[in-house]
Amino acid sequence: MPRFLACLLSLLILASASAQAADLADLFERVNPSVVVIQSQEQVARGTDQLAWRTIQRVGSGVLVSGDGRIVTAAHVVQSADQIQVSFADGSTVDARVIGSEPAADIALLKVEAVPASAAVARLGDSDGVRIGQPVFAIGAPHGLAHALSVGHISARHRGSDITGDFGLGELLQTDASLNRGNSGGPLFNHSGEVVGIVSRILTSSGGSQGLGFAVTSNQVRELLLEQRAFWNGLNGYWVQGNLARLLNIPQARGLLVQGMASGSPAARIGLRAGTVEVDIAGETLILGGDVILSVAGISFADDDGYQRVRQHLGGLNPGDSVTISVLRAGERISLTTTLGESD
Repeated sequence: MPRFLACLLSLLILASASAQAADLADLFERVNPSVVVIQSQEQVARGTDQLAWRTIQRVGSGVLVSGDGRIVTAAHVVQSADQIQVSFADGSTVDARVIGSEPAADIALLKVEAVPASAAVARLGDSDGVRIGQPVFAIGAPHGLAHALSVGHISARHRGSDITGDFGLGELLQTDASLNRGNSGGPLFNHSGEVVGIVSRILTSSGGSQGLGFAVTSNQVRELLLEQRAFWNGLNGYWVQGNLARLLNIPQARGLLVQGMASGSPAARIGLRAGTVEVDIAGETLILGGDVILSVAGISFADDDGYQRVRQHLGGLNPGDSVTISVLRAGERISLTTTLGESD
């Protein structure tokens, strides 16, 4: 009898595992048409006396969240891109543009004009109900390999600032699902097929997955991108403070060093200049030689709440409104002004 019970238990376990695998396969087939691959290009100048132009290409993932072509992805994939293309599961590729971005939470909203009939619209779930230990799965393009499935669990919750430092906004879900470059911006699903997170980053010492992946919660995506107006400036910046601020002779405690920008973006139209000289400082590669933004609309980045106030101010602007910023350029403080257009 004990042997019979043991065999019966083994059969039940195998049957349960087989059913779970079948359920996951069905889930993948249902939600995969909502996942897209994103390719972006940015033209940058590098050098000192003789500038050389080169193209930076990035590959990421995203998820369709509306029938009119809105796609959520990671800000670092598209923030300063000059050209963005989105590929759907059926192989069709269309151009996209950024219509909203919150770099401090590493999320951005794209818009495409044409959505194939075979595409599916993903549903954003309630990430407040996600529990540690809950199974999840990610679909993305690790190392450019499109629509790859990765399975794991929720490991922890973190405040954005605990992981990213500086002005990290929002909340992050930590997962042990295998995530690599190219997964950025892709969806993290629960086993109801709802998006509970948008993949943001991994912590690794090898460059590959080590079980430390992070996704911005779906509720933060909903609040920061869909419910509020997230102003896209097209600027890729780096917060300079402390010893580095003193080293660069910045006349206040904190400033935003311009690393790059998208052509035609508000940042480009206002006349900002990006850096051109790559240097390694404390293990990070920075682009020096560009402007350092000190304040926006009279709101200083040296203030502890400066970034939040600037964010709120920009989000409330309308086409025709003007924006004035103060920057440090070649050791001198200057002011730049632009008027927002209909597309901003």
